[in-house]
Amino acid sequence: MDHPVVHEVSARDGFLPIKTNAFDRGFIGVVFGIFLHLLWMRFLEQAIPLWVCTILTVLIGIYIVKRG
Repeated sequence: MDHPVVHEVSARDGFLPIKTNAFDRGFIGVVFGIFLHLLWMRFLEQAIPLWVCTILTVLIGIYIVKRG
């Protein structure tokens, strides 16, 4: 009898201080993005447009998911 293939999401060590899988790192990236946008709107939006923050958040999020 064939058993269904189960793909395990393995936890690994990165620069984050906890063991995480890809879903954890994605969640951390989204929370960080929300936090960064709130700070940006409070302190920097008058000088630098919000789309700069969005691009920065996407790049940092990708980095967290790949290396975190």
